Amino acid sequence: MRRWLPELVALPLLPLLAAQGRGVRRRTPRLPPAAGADNGLCGDTLAGAPVRLLAVGESPVAGVGVDHHEQAITAALARELAGKLHRPVQWRACGLNGVTVGQARQALLPLVPAQRVDVLLVAFGVNDSTAFRSSARWLSDLSLLLASLREKCDPAIVLLAGVPPLARFPALPQPLRWVLGLKAAQLDRVAAGMAGVRHVPMQSQADLAGMMAIDNYHPSTLGCAAWARDLAQAVVLDLSLLQRRAGA
Repeated sequence: MRRWLPELVALPLLPLLAAQGRGVRRRTPRLPPAAGADNGLCGDTLAGAPVRLLAVGESPVAGVGVDHHEQAITAALARELAGKLHRPVQWRACGLNGVTVGQARQALLPLVPAQRVDVLLVAFGVNDSTAFRSSARWLSDLSLLLASLREKCDPAIVLLAGVPPLARFPALPQPLRWVLGLKAAQLDRVAAGMAGVRHVPMQSQADLAGMMAIDNYHPSTLGCAAWARDLAQAVVLDLSLLQRRAGA
């Protein structure tokens, strides 16, 4: 029953949810992807070999919600890592607005360089939630994408970003917000159970109203910075584990 709860809840509300969805698309500003280069180097370049960071994902990775890629999640995470690890970080963002995990295999994989990275960030879920992808399809698509990315860039650490808490998105009216929140939470539970990745849940207790762009749907510069701090802490924990295993 729990597996199908979002669908069961949505079924009798479909006419209302469809009307609310059309209203959200009509009212919400269409923000462009971030300007500027989608790759860069940050930190002290004399402090050793750079940590190589690659992010693959939907609109936040494309920088929707901020003006410049330097403010978006990939560069924000790179700066956090450079500060915590005391090493330079070479970063690259491969993102596309509106893409689902299944679509990413065709749309984004060709953009990923075939070279090893130290940290891979994979960030999807909003578009799969709004498209009401089944949890089985979500898991299958996510597993296939991760396998392809591992084959192409052999990451030492894979960060799987938690599905954003759509139940708290100010742009969504009720009951659409509640129903999509149920779906997002369901997909996030599936993602959290995947082996071989570090699942980093979104901190839903944060004040999202202060973390959102002007469309109340995408993370702002402040939101990306807060998100980056959580992701960077997960990288530090995983690196410590890898170092202890190597020294054992």
